[in-house]
Amino acid sequence: MTEADVGTPWTLRMHAGGESDFVAFDPSSPGGGGLPSTIVSWSLAPPLLESGEMNSALPYFRNVFDEFRRLGQLFGPSVVAQLCIAATSALRGMAHQTQPAHRDVVLRLASRFAEYTGWMAQEAGSDAASLWWTEQAVQLAADGGDDELAAYALIRRAELALYTGDSVATVQLARRAAQQARSVRIRGLAAQREAQGHALVGDRDACRRALDRGAELTAGAAPPDGADPVLGSIHLPDLTAFVAGWCMHDLGSPGEAVTLLGDGLDAIPPESRRARARYGARLALALANVGEIEQACAIAELVASHVALIDSATIRADLLRLSRALNRWPKNPTVRRTLPHLAIGLHSNRTGPGTPA
Repeated sequence: MTEADVGTPWTLRMHAGGESDFVAFDPSSPGGGGLPSTIVSWSLAPPLLESGEMNSALPYFRNVFDEFRRLGQLFGPSVVAQLCIAATSALRGMAHQTQPAHRDVVLRLASRFAEYTGWMAQEAGSDAASLWWTEQAVQLAADGGDDELAAYALIRRAELALYTGDSVATVQLARRAAQQARSVRIRGLAAQREAQGHALVGDRDACRRALDRGAELTAGAAPPDGADPVLGSIHLPDLTAFVAGWCMHDLGSPGEAVTLLGDGLDAIPPESRRARARYGARLALALANVGEIEQACAIAELVASHVALIDSATIRADLLRLSRALNRWPKNPTVRRTLPHLAIGLHSNRTGPGTPA
């Protein structure tokens, strides 16, 4: 590949019926209207798929989704989102071309790719794109006979409100999700999000009630059957303890947060960088606020190194709070060594409109 090839801009238009148009431009050769001339133009139309072909294809797409989710633990949204968008489009087109017996399954799987694209958009710092993709996911799921994703979408919206500090919207959206959801798991996740909203305003009693309700629901949820990808976090070994620790810190009890978070970081596999960074940022923040500076700094440096790779706007929000907490000990040599690492982790190369929530 020549240097000119690397700089060639591409466009890919994906149509609802599965058709796509790929165009590569020559930026050094203006065409009509001052636009770059076209080097190659390529149109693709999806084939009509028979039942047997669809039966063979779907397990591959299911495995691809799991691989993309793992990839999202290792790399930033600029890599993963492009792959998820293409997969969503391919499945949406396949749904138009397949037999009715398979259409619902294809659309539900497409909805999971779209929902994960929405999460990557949030990680990239674009709440607007996150909301748009989440709504696309809801529509695809509904077209495939699944209305449960609509309840989970309310939890995702509550999370966006949480990161902007809007406690009222966080609680209201979480309660709506709990009322709408049928599955015990989604109701449990909604209760946890509600607890986080209460913690924002220091309502300890309401927070604890929601945490208890969430713990009871998640403990009683049936294990995933593997037919459809699981909604929500799958990389944190004890999501209940993580959310409770988050809440205790926001309620002004960092000691309780440290106790709850404990040694959970060690239980997260090294390859799950995004999960380790999210967990580590909260643990380091709690440790800093109880004066365990050496431990806080050690974990902070780990978090900063991960964030530089996974490019997470949400974790940078916690990293910024951690940096401010550590700045209360400016003469501590460990803090002075750690703060430059945090500055690198806080730096983003993005030039788009999104900003950390």
